[in-house]
Amino acid sequence: MPTETLEPVQNPGQFYNILRRNNTTIREDRASQISEDAELIYRRLIEDIERGMKTLQRQRVQMMDVSPLTIESLEPAKGFDPNKFVETDLNIGLKLRESQIRLDIAVERYELLFGKTYQFS
Repeated sequence: MPTETLEPVQNPGQFYNILRRNNTTIREDRASQISEDAELIYRRLIEDIERGMKTLQRQRVQMMDVSPLTIESLEPAKGFDPNKFVETDLNIGLKLRESQIRLDIAVERYELLFGKTYQFS
């Protein structure tokens, strides 16, 4: 019975080349994929913190609007509760401070882990 010998593939294609990868190449590919995913998540986290801080700052500015209800009125807006104003202002300040700490830590870790300087928007 004659035995057939397989001839080398002329144009092996991507699938064949993937199967032939060595251990080092496989590790490099995995490391690249994992690092890319983690970097993307870190960037999104930093952007989310920045967006949250901008929202808090806008809320704080909007709270300052205690203008009268009409142009002719010299009376401050009715229903203004100074206790609630102070409490809300303080809470926003605390949230901003916590967010700034989280942002500083996230940026520091991003730069350390990925060797890149984070570019703020």
